[in-house]
Amino acid sequence: MEGAKNILIMRKSPLSLVLTLLATALPAFAQADRAHEVVISVPDQKMVVFENGAEMARFSVSTSRYGVGDSTGSYATPLGSLEVAEKIGGNSPLGTVFKGRRPTGEILAPNAPGRDPIVTRILWLRGLDAGNRNAYQRAIYIHGTPVERLIGRPASYGCVRMRSCDVARLYNMIGVGAKINICTASVRMAKAVYEAGRRHVTYLASL
Repeated sequence: MEGAKNILIMRKSPLSLVLTLLATALPAFAQADRAHEVVISVPDQKMVVFENGAEMARFSVSTSRYGVGDSTGSYATPLGSLEVAEKIGGNSPLGTVFKGRRPTGEILAPNAPGRDPIVTRILWLRGLDAGNRNAYQRAIYIHGTPVERLIGRPASYGCVRMRSCDVARLYNMIGVGAKINICTASVRMAKAVYEAGRRHVTYLASL
């Protein structure tokens, strides 16, 4: 009798395991942010955040000083459609320094002399196109920078930099799964595309 009971438990275990895995995975899919899309214009060094097709915020940013691209070791900013894969640092004070995506305990003021680490918040991006498939493994982020005086012109090493106060706002606006489009179109063109109802960031990648 005891042996039969053990066999029954063993037979149920694989099904229980599958159900457990589904229960863990489904909330992640359900919580993916499909209401927000972000367009980053490389020529304008601007970011526009859209909610259900309407502009809700606009920020100055800094993309790579080495131009655009996705090659490993290029330090370039990838173009095309991406998504927010992970969000890091939500409860950290503004200016918190991160190393290896972990807070070091140090806090920097804007434009602290001689310092250029990742600060405040990290939104880790995953590429959705063949032309940006290396973005996640290259650790391409939207993140805060203490070098705020350079915001508005290309100055990064591949990531998209923002002022600490701005990246904290963005972090609270969008969730994991939100679409990010980095393009060579102007902000004016991007806004026109959205106002025309063509809410597909992949379309902007071709502009």
